[in-house]
Amino acid sequence: MSFPRYPEYKDSGVEWLGEVPAHWIITKLNRIVQTDRPITYGIVQAGPHVPDGIPYVRPADMSEEDGVRSQDDVLRTSAEVASAYIRSTIKTDDLVCSIGPSFGKVMVTPAWLDGANLTQGTARIAVAAPNSLRYVFWVLRSGFATAQWESSIGGATFRALNLGPLAATVLVLPPPNEQATIAAFLDRETAKIDELVGEQQRLIELLKEKRETVISHAVTKGLNPDAPMKPSGFEWLGEVPAHWAVLPLKRLIADDTSISYGIVQPGESLDAGVPFIQTTNMSSGKFDVDSLQKTSAEIAGAYPRSALSGGEVILGIRASIGAAHVVPMTLAGANLSRGVARIVPGPSLMNRYLVAYFGTAAVMWYWELSKQGSTFNEVSIATVRDLAVCVPPVDEQAVIVKHLDVELNRFDALIIEAQRAIELLQERRTALISAAVTGQIDVRAIAGKAAA
Repeated sequence: MSFPRYPEYKDSGVEWLGEVPAHWIITKLNRIVQTDRPITYGIVQAGPHVPDGIPYVRPADMSEEDGVRSQDDVLRTSAEVASAYIRSTIKTDDLVCSIGPSFGKVMVTPAWLDGANLTQGTARIAVAAPNSLRYVFWVLRSGFATAQWESSIGGATFRALNLGPLAATVLVLPPPNEQATIAAFLDRETAKIDELVGEQQRLIELLKEKRETVISHAVTKGLNPDAPMKPSGFEWLGEVPAHWAVLPLKRLIADDTSISYGIVQPGESLDAGVPFIQTTNMSSGKFDVDSLQKTSAEIAGAYPRSALSGGEVILGIRASIGAAHVVPMTLAGANLSRGVARIVPGPSLMNRYLVAYFGTAAVMWYWELSKQGSTFNEVSIATVRDLAVCVPPVDEQAVIVKHLDVELNRFDALIIEAQRAIELLQERRTALISAAVTGQIDVRAIAGKAAA
């Protein structure tokens, strides 16, 4: 849909802004706030949580635009601490903007947070009448505002937004009634886009569920729907084809190998040395040699049991439990961290079939039943060794792997297509907001038609 432009424009006087509607004015954020309630941040040290105390809003509590979604998510401080920061008390319909490292989130204060406070990472913006609260909200959520904030931060290591650049944010301000019209337009149009994004996200989740179902069925039930079945002997696995074996993984590995985890203390990462795979690599599936951390040859040499030669299966056993990959040949000579296990399948087990088997819902349930650790999730090497594995004949494994290649490529293509649709919708959303709050489109006639 194309949008009309205003009939007359003028030079804004701001080089990077260009032309704006002739009847709009250029101002700054601190000039449109209530004079007795300037832009300010909140409590520096809130102290321990006080269940019946004064709630305060942190950046972590806020979504990008919907604010604090649950009262249970909010921490509280003592009345004494809050009283020392009366200047940052927030009221219903104040704007709150995150200014910490996750700067740029904006929320409208709901009635249940009237009288609450802020932290050092959030700022209050009390918009003065007759300006439209929702219009200013959309200005602060626009790429137009974000670009100004980014330029003020530059290459700083700690990427926080200071009050000075926030207060100096340039706004292009139409008359109040037009502000309200633009805000209503953006409320409506972004809601439509968000619904479309939600549909694509739900599609992706459905595709991922179906993808997992295809994998699980292929490697635990086989491809022949008429094959006779038998009990596997494991409740979490159920029935399997009668001609398949069900054996512990430790009986399916290559002779003279063991299932082993990697380096316990790799030391500080080196610029040059032996690369090793960590749990973060397992979750992302990225194994570019240059991106891997490196340890010394001496430390890696103390862990020959987890040295890689290519073609093995690696399995996440900490944090990214169950993530599995076949080691690319380019990683020959690399090693593993403590959170990753090395498995060399024997002649009766294909490496790619084993990776697919690790990806089933049944095996994930097995990990859930077996994992340990109070501060992080972990499964033991003994648990991995004892895992019951469905073992079809090798030629049938090859057929299953080929079948999964075709089916999963189809699912992956659909997922990529949906993700691209989301990116395009989000790009359109961002462009629409910025165009509306800088006067590059005239929404007055469109808004009138929508209201009719």
